[in-house]
Amino acid sequence: MGRSNAAGNPPKAGATDSLVRVVLADVGGTNARFALLTGDVLGPVEHLAVRDHARFTDALAVFMARQTDHATIRGAIIAVAGPVEDGHCAFTNSSWVVDAAELRSRFDFTGVKLINDFEAIAWALPHLTRDDLRVIGGGAPVPDAPMAVLGPGTGLGVAAYVPHKAGGLVLRSEGGHVTLPSSSLREDAIIVALRQRFGHVSAERVLSGQGLENLYRAIATIDQCPAPERRAADISKAAVDGVCELSRAALDQFCAWLGEVAGNVALGHGAQGGVFIAGGIVPHFQDYLVSSTFRSRFEAKGRMSRYVEPIPVSLILHDDPAFVGLRSLALRCDWDASGSGTGV
Repeated sequence: MGRSNAAGNPPKAGATDSLVRVVLADVGGTNARFALLTGDVLGPVEHLAVRDHARFTDALAVFMARQTDHATIRGAIIAVAGPVEDGHCAFTNSSWVVDAAELRSRFDFTGVKLINDFEAIAWALPHLTRDDLRVIGGGAPVPDAPMAVLGPGTGLGVAAYVPHKAGGLVLRSEGGHVTLPSSSLREDAIIVALRQRFGHVSAERVLSGQGLENLYRAIATIDQCPAPERRAADISKAAVDGVCELSRAALDQFCAWLGEVAGNVALGHGAQGGVFIAGGIVPHFQDYLVSSTFRSRFEAKGRMSRYVEPIPVSLILHDDPAFVGLRSLALRCDWDASGSGTGV
């Protein structure tokens, strides 16, 4: 795990000198990950399955029970897979609810901050190293230009990091729910098939784990071919192994649409500092992605193609990039000896 300071800003003296302890968490629709930050040192990341716990507080209680000296744990910064409103998040892809006021009361936290999970990954972007990334085309990033991240996982997250002399800003969004674009009659037909099931067809309907399964079924319907029951991991493996033409067609279309949407994200955020692909799906078929139409679709922007062609796209290979961002954000907060957590 990276040990870098907050973007453009050294940690506050109180954050390191008093060894304040803060819970950091990255909570998705499938897994909840927890770690303890002591001063500026991040402990090991513990993974818990969402399905094994009825509520988020139950999972956090399991993690807290394994920590020593609970009284010195001042607060928490939690990245959640859904929109945050007034310190409250009802998850988009699970039944969990996270509420800052409830956490302060139950765990005696003084400060609790909830952020979107891709907001946490965006905070990590300036701190990722070459070893954390695999570059897919483009040239050198423009210094001090915005960077954007999107990631297919349980859902599709989108966020951006904007460098700033005060330490940088993150723009969170629900960009995964933009309307899915089409560039051909074939894609028109796939969208029509998906629209019959879902009504509005967002990018997330195809660029996620369930999205790959949706593509697989839609293409089977259009081509009138048999579709053995397969989960997303099985579809991608069958495509990479070359044992199922339907799976290959679905994964080809997934890569093409990922490139199209990534190019749209680059344009929408002016992300000349680079576009980054996160999430738990793509690293499993990264070689396939590189050899697919991903990059050509990323650059196919008509009059704006020359704008996006130099923009590098990087696949994030770091196991837990959200914790790089959460650590950076925690070190920006004025955690004082009493744990007031100013800024949280």
